[in-house]
Amino acid sequence: MLQELLLSHFRSHRRTALAFDGRPVAIFGPNGAGKTNILEAISLMSPGRGLRRAAAEELSRRPERLGWKVAATVDGHEIETIAERGSARSVIIDGKAATQVALGRIARILWLTPAMDRLWIEGAEGRRRFLDRMVLSFVPAHAEATLAYEKAMRERNRLLKDEVRDPAWYGALEAQMAEAGAEIDTNRRMVLVRLAEAQSAAETAFPAADLTLLDGEDGGAPGSADALAELLAAHRPRDMAAGRTLAGPHRADLSALYAAKGTPAAQCSTGEQKALLISLILANARALAADIGQPPLLLLDEVAAHLDQDRRAALYDEITALGVQAFMTGTGAELFDVLGDRAEWLEVSEGEDQSHANFRSAP
Repeated sequence: MLQELLLSHFRSHRRTALAFDGRPVAIFGPNGAGKTNILEAISLMSPGRGLRRAAAEELSRRPERLGWKVAATVDGHEIETIAERGSARSVIIDGKAATQVALGRIARILWLTPAMDRLWIEGAEGRRRFLDRMVLSFVPAHAEATLAYEKAMRERNRLLKDEVRDPAWYGALEAQMAEAGAEIDTNRRMVLVRLAEAQSAAETAFPAADLTLLDGEDGGAPGSADALAELLAAHRPRDMAAGRTLAGPHRADLSALYAAKGTPAAQCSTGEQKALLISLILANARALAADIGQPPLLLLDEVAAHLDQDRRAALYDEITALGVQAFMTGTGAELFDVLGDRAEWLEVSEGEDQSHANFRSAP
């Protein structure tokens, strides 16, 4: 549970301090007021670049650009993430310097943003990120495997571009990639099984999605480290011609089928695609609650878009029934009116070149 949050010189917030009681939070206000900035700050309590994938310098409040700080209390842990002017982001947990990877062991965070509404019809990279964010909520060590794989792949790609032909150099890097890549693939497939189980056991107003992990056009990750190492070795000539690694888990893709209709997600309506995404997020929350006794934090930006009144009400009912602390944004309080006292109400406004956030009574 997120108990306290402080934003200092972060985006449009000069200083915003908030305390939460564990209920869902309905965040409302006009476009540009700074609602999504609050969600982005929370997303930085997990590994990675947050829900907008912004560089550290982009997060600093203008025009000062003095750097920024986000501090939070999550399940009793004091977390700070800071970027001083011109420096990279740093993390402090309970008073000690820590890595971003360590955040994944404390805060399990998932999000949906309007940009993700096109997830099923755009490139595979976004779908891999979506899947890996879910995997990270179940397996915090997935971040370490991903970093190890990407580091070894960058070094291998450098050899390929330089047309280095020494097999010993490749062998060492490919062994690292194979070990980490097999772990990544195993984690992903395990989570797909857990999501399928959670969907099949749920009574929900949202459609189930049948998910399949695809190898991708140029090969994904064979099931074992040995198989992946053999694949990488066999592909060296082709990879050298391309100047990059063309096979491995970084080429995998996620396919979704609207189960009840047997229709690929890419061919569904915009509303159906949104409903499938919400269904997967809720399934993730159910499965995680069953596995570790606690659902993840959910960040749902403009979640009411493409949902009719009945679907919105169903979503809020499921969130409160699961005991999920969900942070939801919308332009008007009326989008959340059926929540009533089941939620905290946070109004965000803009004034004097900064954002203001104030709790209100339920309408």
